[in-house]
This record gives sequence, structure tokens and C-alpha cells, in this order.
Amino acid sequence: MKIFLPALVSVFFLSVPAHASGGHTEAPPEMHWSFDGMTGTYDRGALQRGYQVYREVCSSCHSMDKIAFRNLADLGYTEEEIKAIASEYEVEDGPGEDGEMFMRTATPADYFPAPFPNKEAAMYANNGAAPPDMSLLAKARHGGANYIYGILTGYEDPPAEVHLMSGQHYNKYMAGNVLAMAPPLTDGQVSYADGSPETVMQYAKDVATFLSWASEPHMEARKQTGFKVLFFDLILAGLMYGVKRKIWADAH
Repeated sequence: MKIFLPALVSVFFLSVPAHASGGHTEAPPEMHWSFDGMTGTYDRGALQRGYQVYREVCSSCHSMDKIAFRNLADLGYTEEEIKAIASEYEVEDGPGEDGEMFMRTATPADYFPAPFPNKEAAMYANNGAAPPDMSLLAKARHGGANYIYGILTGYEDPPAEVHLMSGQHYNKYMAGNVLAMAPPLTDGQVSYADGSPETVMQYAKDVATFLSWASEPHMEARKQTGFKVLFFDLILAGLMYGVKRKIWADAH
């Protein structure tokens, strides 16, 4: 069955006013990501671990309505594994012959089901703020993966001059330093089968990698196409240079 953790206090990465100002917003750390640069690719192990963190921690509040179960093939899952994952969920379908909607077991063609039936239910469960969909979060936030990693690892006790109201949390990487969302990750929270460290920093890096893939699943194909175009342009430039030399060979 799908694992649902208790709903977080409020929206993911939601900034709310502090009772008194005085904090300092730091720039998120510049991490090394396997997908950086012209030749960068996604680390399949990190993608699968990141999906596990999303599934066991984040999915209780945050939807990913642009990702279908079949897309998990990009993470290295087999067809049978994807079918097994999808079968653990139920999705709404219909209307049936009686005109009513009904629930059925999900298939690989279905999209990840949302944790709440509608925006109003999400707001009610999160103190009036609906947690954002995570499908494009890495693209929607300046800094992308670095920003996500920073927010997830940036919780700390506030400076003496900062006074938080009830339900607020201090984060050194958040603009304004105050979040309504409680720290979602703790050491040992998610068990990794591959022996990777089960720490907040590792969880944050893995889920940031997964969310980067979700926001740009065709990145690797785009880079491969770019290299092919660049190679073609180099060949064409060489041919054009040769033609130019041939045509103007007798010119003085």
C-alpha cells in the first residue's frame, strides 16, 4: 500500500512573515550534480533513491501530476517493477455505466495520484496553504537542485534576534528565513537497499536529483541531439571552407 506520512504543517518552501526580523538569507550551497554540464547525465541510483524519498516522505502532501508511472522506466525500473509500483495505488476513473465515478487499481499509463482530492482539501489539511505540485519545482525555483538541497538541509535554530511565531521554522537558505513547513527529513528516516548513507544530506541530494529529472526528463536526449547538431555544423563548416578555397583559389 502507498505510504502516507502525516501532513506537514504547511506548503513546501512557503515563506511566511516572522514575528521579528533580523535573520540573514544565505545562498544555497553549490553542489556537484551528475547532470551538470554539456556531458552531464542522470545518476540512475540517485534517481531511484530520490523517488523513494519522494514516495515515502513528500508524496503525503505534494503531488506530481505531470509524471506517469510509465515514466519511471527512465529511472531504470523494468516493466514488471513499474506494474508492481502502480498496482499499489488506486486512481479515480469513470464515469461507469451507472454514471458514477469509481476507484480502480492504477496501471503504468496512469499519472501519480494526488494526496488530496482537490485544492480546498489540501489547504484545509495544511493551515490554509496548498502544497505546490513538485513536477516542475526544480525549474520553478531559482537555483534548481541547489535550491531544493539548500532548503531541505538549511533548518537550524534561529539567531537570538529572530523571534518565530508558533508553527514557524527558521531556514538559513529561505528568502526571509522563515518556513511554515517543519523539517521533513531526519537521519535514518528512509531505508536504502543499496547501502547509501541514510542521512538528511544524502536524502536531500537524492530527492533534488529526482525532482530535477521530473522537471526535465528529456535532458539527456536533448544533450545528445545537441552534440549531433554540433558535429554536423563542424562538418558543414569544413566543407564550406573547402568550397570557398576552391572557388577563390585563382583570385589575387
